[in-house]
Amino acid sequence: MDMTETRDPAAKQQGGTHFDVLIVGAGISGVGGAYHLTQQCPEKSYVILETQDNFGGTWWTHKYPGIRSDSDLHTFGYRFKPWTTAPIASADEIRKYMGDVIEENGIAEHIRYHHKVMKATWSSAEKQWTLEVLNKTTGDTEVFTGNFLWMCQGYYRHEEGYTPDWPGMADFKGTIVHPQNWPQDLDYTDKRVVVIGSGATAATVIPAMAAKVKSITMLQRSPTFFRVGRNAIPLAEELRTLQVNEEWIHEIVRRKILYEQAIFTKRAATEPEKVKAELLAGVKHHLANDFDIEKHFTPKYRPWSQRIAFIPEGDLFNGVRDGKANVVTDEIERFVENGILLKSGDVLEADIIVTATGFHLCALGDVDFTVDGKHVDFADTVTFRGMMFTGLPNMVWVFGYFRASWTLRTDLVADFVCRLLNHMSARQAKQVEVALRPEDKDMQLLPFFDTDDFNPGYVMRGMHLMPKRGDKPEWAHTQDYWNEKDVFPKIDLDEATFHYG
Repeated sequence: MDMTETRDPAAKQQGGTHFDVLIVGAGISGVGGAYHLTQQCPEKSYVILETQDNFGGTWWTHKYPGIRSDSDLHTFGYRFKPWTTAPIASADEIRKYMGDVIEENGIAEHIRYHHKVMKATWSSAEKQWTLEVLNKTTGDTEVFTGNFLWMCQGYYRHEEGYTPDWPGMADFKGTIVHPQNWPQDLDYTDKRVVVIGSGATAATVIPAMAAKVKSITMLQRSPTFFRVGRNAIPLAEELRTLQVNEEWIHEIVRRKILYEQAIFTKRAATEPEKVKAELLAGVKHHLANDFDIEKHFTPKYRPWSQRIAFIPEGDLFNGVRDGKANVVTDEIERFVENGILLKSGDVLEADIIVTATGFHLCALGDVDFTVDGKHVDFADTVTFRGMMFTGLPNMVWVFGYFRASWTLRTDLVADFVCRLLNHMSARQAKQVEVALRPEDKDMQLLPFFDTDDFNPGYVMRGMHLMPKRGDKPEWAHTQDYWNEKDVFPKIDLDEATFHYG
């Protein structure tokens, strides 16, 4: 499938606008969900509504230099399709993989591009959702109806990234760029570049730009943890040498990685100082002996309370060691004409400033939801397993994992949705929603995320938008794949949490 193709949203469309299942988003979750529907609910009709002009979600909208995965593709890839190349992959490679899934399973004809969902209305009388959708090609509002709504649009606002409002930004005479809105005509050859941020995006952009710029500096308020290693899985290489079937390799390698991740995640909580020392040792290996690693690469927080990005072959640190990139740990006083004035009094001169400062968390794509004429504030709902919400019938949302690959939960949720749809058909039920049981009425309600456990900036900024969780595992997104992989298939669809009609 041609990854550069811009699709005509009118091409290959199904007739009609009523479907058994409405999927919002043609990213990793929406494409995965569509595959599982074709396999587990082949009699169900569905449509995928995608606001962009192509599939891929993050891997289509983000076009900054060097964009790549920050977790391995053996687990970020779908469980049903083997990943056969290097585990850390570029956006183009990921989209090629997704394109193959679309082509191999006849999904393309179900996708409507340039279709932005503006409003979602549930009617208990009609037992269906009605979506008001802006056709961005024609400018018209179209109406789609469906029995079940599957929100696969992700968890952040695609239109714009998060950039703090620093003093003096209007005074800067150069160019300010957020990676999420990277201009394709930006020429950074022989330019002085400052990248604000220390996460996965900054760690990707800097080595990708370093060869062409005059200078490039990572400006961070505080350091981030990274894992460093080869962009290869020795076990996969060995099994290929033995000519083992790729499906077997995929499953064996996934299990090995997930087993090791489970141990690492547990150790990060039970012996954080040892894990910290191991992570820092990996960084030190790629830096000069006199580099101040304590100042620039030793975080103040516990490992895994923020996401840990993988740095293949240590490329970021090799660039720092070889003088192709710099690191400055300081705070911004203000922007000035020729760069950034730091609180230390130093000025970082720049022609281009890249604000790799995160994104805007959003609840369910900023769609306006109503149920029987009443506006829905998601902050007033309680989540069931991080995918269904009290007071919202016939709807599931995909929200992946922080400490494991997003797609692992895409597959788990898809299995649940398909099982639920088949169960509803067997019961001849038109409606299902989750509700607190009598024993849950006095349950303590908490923020959607446990911020003592995980607290990156975008979570803290957007918490007020999110549903509530309870103090019981069934009323929370536990972020624990290793438990959920066993729990989800055993969810009793007839227990008191589920109300059918």
